[in-house]
Amino acid sequence: MEFWHGFLLITSVHLLAAASPGPDFVLVSQQTLAKGRRTGLICSLGITLGLSVHIIYSVLGLATVIAHSQPLLTAIKWLGGGYLIYLGWQGIQAKPKKPVELTASVTQENAPIDHLQAKQDASTHTKFTTPNDTFTTLRRGFFCNVFNPKAPVYFVAIFTLVLSPDIPLWQLAIYGVWMMVLQMAWFSTVVMLLSIPAIHRRFQRFEHWIDRMLGSAMIVLGLNLILRHR
Repeated sequence: MEFWHGFLLITSVHLLAAASPGPDFVLVSQQTLAKGRRTGLICSLGITLGLSVHIIYSVLGLATVIAHSQPLLTAIKWLGGGYLIYLGWQGIQAKPKKPVELTASVTQENAPIDHLQAKQDASTHTKFTTPNDTFTTLRRGFFCNVFNPKAPVYFVAIFTLVLSPDIPLWQLAIYGVWMMVLQMAWFSTVVMLLSIPAIHRRFQRFEHWIDRMLGSAMIVLGLNLILRHR
């Protein structure tokens, strides 16, 4: 298959796959609405890094082995389902904002735009000031993607469409990096839309209910993953 033919095929298929609702989308939405743009972007980066794991083992030919191994798929299914349930449980324990925090949000909303932007930037900066918080968010997105048991089957399908025995390594590398770029671009777009001030303010008073709903959705996804037959 010619390089550009394979490139366009991967672009179209992977964009559709990235845009389809699933655990990654739920997690990014929850993190963005609860903690802001910076957290959403860090979570998106973690998901993108998780994608690199699937790409590497697929290029090495291990995706076929995993996809056809019931014990391996079962182990990944339980790990992935358990991790989603864990994330969902954290979400449904969300607490309502304190009145003083809601008052601060209203004050910011009524402030002049330049002062508002400065306060928002300062707030975003102070939410995650420690490397540990950043690493926790990055790790959360990474494992959410890595523990997806659908990934080996998906990568067997997509790489079967474009790979051939004589395909050069540089071409594989470009395909893999491009898929990561598409993944990050899609979730960054989602984060930017959800963190638009006018949209984000509407979620302020109901933030804990949104966390609980999205947390419940992750638990349902996790249970469905564990209980579903192959």
